[in-house]
Amino acid sequence: MSRAWETAVRERARLGEGPTWDAAARRLIWVDILSARVHTYDPSTGRRTVMATGQHVGAAKPRADGGLVVNLRDGIGLYDTAGAFSWLVSDPVAGRRGNDAAVAPDGALWAGTMRYDEAADGGTLSRVAPDGTVARLPDTVTISNGTGWSPDGRLMYYVDTPTLRIDVFDVDGERIHGRRPFATVPSGQGWPDGLTVDADGCVWVAFWDGSALRRYTPDGRLDRTVELPVRRPTACAFGGPGLRDLYVTTARTGLEAPHPLSGSLLVLPDAGRGLPGTPFAG
Repeated sequence: MSRAWETAVRERARLGEGPTWDAAARRLIWVDILSARVHTYDPSTGRRTVMATGQHVGAAKPRADGGLVVNLRDGIGLYDTAGAFSWLVSDPVAGRRGNDAAVAPDGALWAGTMRYDEAADGGTLSRVAPDGTVARLPDTVTISNGTGWSPDGRLMYYVDTPTLRIDVFDVDGERIHGRRPFATVPSGQGWPDGLTVDADGCVWVAFWDGSALRRYTPDGRLDRTVELPVRRPTACAFGGPGLRDLYVTTARTGLEAPHPLSGSLLVLPDAGRGLPGTPFAG
């Protein structure tokens, strides 16, 4: 049997994260947080671009009118189609940076933060409206990570990594409520990190220090594990024709002897079928 994964982009990213399919440009967007770079990759041509952001970047997502919204160390920034930058939300806090983020079906950005020292309860999760209005989740957060929505948009899945859980919220318009465990991870299997939801409502999760992706059915049952060659996969997203290929970002930071592919972008061809993404409406 052939292996499930292939190498899409061989790279030495320190902390690859946040893969996102940009349907309008037919390319994958991903970031190297600690190198402060946004990468793009066109799987049909192999064309790549790299853009420096000037400060650590936790996520980059396409905007409805072109350009990017970025979750930076000091807040939420916007790039227009010409590459000009402006702040949408400036919120610098010493010792804290932006981490993973995702765009909801309504076009708002859900953006997470964490402390560099990973101090307990030092992070946040916020809904950022297109006009820059911020509504912060009152729950305590340490390392805000994967966020995604069920196919009908009525559920939001969320990972605060040290909890060793994937949680789920009910979605009521702009509000989320009813936080509860969706799946709990046994100790020693790695740490849940980024996630994506497929068209069948299954939740795929990358496991930092777990060398694997795991898929959970809509009732929270683990039904598939894909072993990877790297120790620290960070996040995953469907992309390519028909949204059938599952892309995986990886990291090499903190590893004394990283695998040669640590920091590269991997892909699982024909892994399933993803959900169409929503660009940020701001």
